Amino acid sequence: MQDLTWLDATAQAELVRTGEVQPSELLEAAIERLERVNGRLNVVITPMFELARALASGAAAAALPAGPFRGVPFLLKDLLATYAGVRRADGSDFMGEYVPDHDSTLVARYKAAGLVTFGKTNTPELGILCTTEPRRFGASRNPWDVTRTTGGSSGGSAAAVAAGVVPMAHANDGGGSIRIPASCCGVFGLKPTRGRTTLGPDLGDIMAGLVHEHAVTRSVRDSAALLDAAAGPDVGDPYFAAPPVRPYSKEVGADPGRLRIGFTARNATGVALHADCLAALEDAARLCAELGHHVEEAVMPPVDGQRLTQAFLALWAAGGAAAVEGAGLVTGRTPAAEQFEALTWALYEMGNAVPGPQVLLGITYVQGVARAFQKAWQGYDVVLTPTVAEPPVPLGTFDSPPDNALAGLFRAAEFTPFTPLQNMTGQPAMSVPLYWNAAGLPIGTHFVGRYGDEATLFRLAAQLEQARPWAGRRPPVHA
Repeated sequence: MQDLTWLDATAQAELVRTGEVQPSELLEAAIERLERVNGRLNVVITPMFELARALASGAAAAALPAGPFRGVPFLLKDLLATYAGVRRADGSDFMGEYVPDHDSTLVARYKAAGLVTFGKTNTPELGILCTTEPRRFGASRNPWDVTRTTGGSSGGSAAAVAAGVVPMAHANDGGGSIRIPASCCGVFGLKPTRGRTTLGPDLGDIMAGLVHEHAVTRSVRDSAALLDAAAGPDVGDPYFAAPPVRPYSKEVGADPGRLRIGFTARNATGVALHADCLAALEDAARLCAELGHHVEEAVMPPVDGQRLTQAFLALWAAGGAAAVEGAGLVTGRTPAAEQFEALTWALYEMGNAVPGPQVLLGITYVQGVARAFQKAWQGYDVVLTPTVAEPPVPLGTFDSPPDNALAGLFRAAEFTPFTPLQNMTGQPAMSVPLYWNAAGLPIGTHFVGRYGDEATLFRLAAQLEQARPWAGRRPPVHA
């Protein structure tokens, strides 16, 4: 079973399909791997071992759906997605022991794909910060350096994949929460086009379409096949992404052709870039040119960075307040300050103080910026930027002092000035693990596709994966 540790999910599913390995064997091996590293990394905060064993053993195993990942162990991020009968905490004391009575549509599709979920991963409170250090469950730690952040908000999932616990894990992204931890942990993370995956049945959208669901994976082909299994709208969804011409799994290994790639180290808010992140960007640009693509510096549209920050903050604060109120609705409890982290409550108070017209005007401005960038970049097949502005920072970097509860949020904006833009535009984007700095820390590179065009990203990602393989790298802490 140790030989299975670094196989991707597609390869594990093939072993089950041919009868070489049973789902129960894959599950027990994954549980053993988790137990070896979880004490050091704190990636899974809700084990589901017995529930998973009941699905993967004996006669039940034979009844697992014959999907593309039949019998493959999987981890679910403990935010938004609901699994009937299993606690959903959203990283918050306030949620208590809330247990949903139904599966979200995404989880139902994961089950139909044959996945066996055996735990839920750590996340910051309500997914607000770009680090995974919730007061309730404690910090997840980066397997490349346990003193460093995993990124967030899908940090538990990304660290689990990086450490070899599972080949892929659920993640979601409202400002970079798939791509940021993928960068920090050295794994592959793709945020799909708006409307490609669903938040149903409980939610239509979050914060005017900022939030997207998918996963972090070790291999490109796993990400493509999982998106094939999970994509598509639910009844009544407010957004709809046009279906792909063919399955995404068919794009992996397909010739991307000679792409026109624009690259830039600049961001809309003018945040300075760490030298290591600039080196990673330049290295990726050279690699793309060596692969035969046309690479040039991208045009940047004129944007009022201060106004964009204010507009996004109004939207984020209102969204934070809505998340707190929403937690009250699902639990039947009244929110109170002592039940939340100081930053969360400060954001809640800010959101309640923002006038409705200001929120709507903020959405209008954000949408205008989104149009400006898409117009400026419409001549490119792909745009290349850094994923984050710094290598993985020490744990505690985003803590707020007692006299300034929002300080951590503004520090987070300095760390992540690139990824929120694609949540505004709805474009697909991916962080690809192509670079490690002299300290041995991974630094992802960010590739942005045209709206609805995950296919080109998967073709390019597979080409990059072949040219610069990353799956063989092992962090100091691994299963």
